[in-house]
Amino acid sequence: MADDASWVAEAMRTAVPWVTAAGVEFGEITTERAVAVLPDRSDQHNHVGGPHAAVIFGLGETASGAVGLAAFASAGAVATPLVVRSEIGYVRLAKGDLRAEAILTRPADEVLAELHGGTRPEFAVDVVITDGSGRETSRMTVVWTLRPNRADAPAPV
Repeated sequence: MADDASWVAEAMRTAVPWVTAAGVEFGEITTERAVAVLPDRSDQHNHVGGPHAAVIFGLGETASGAVGLAAFASAGAVATPLVVRSEIGYVRLAKGDLRAEAILTRPADEVLAELHGGTRPEFAVDVVITDGSGRETSRMTVVWTLRPNRADAPAPV
């Protein structure tokens, strides 16, 4: 069973102002999986009445960051997580609230072993986004890295 990481929700709201501004809420967060929810808001709609693509992307990236933070919090003093690249596919028009489920695709121990071995590891997080009716509307993969901190750099927030 993955460790509980419910503290991550508050850490995300504190460190990433967009999370609060957009209205992202969090469900279950563990070291292997995170759920983020975005209530439907008309001020975030596009020209066809669904959530704007940027909002959908932002929710998915936020969910991926939450599972990454939970999985690699122990490396926070020596490395900073950063997005390397991402890809998203929009399957169908979303309607209503959005739910993003992010799954870490590599064991955290492997990634941490690479970091402690002197390399800059990458890890992927797969995200499925569903709408208010539970239909899959988007699927994305976000690839992250743990960038080793420089000795003279300020500590990450």
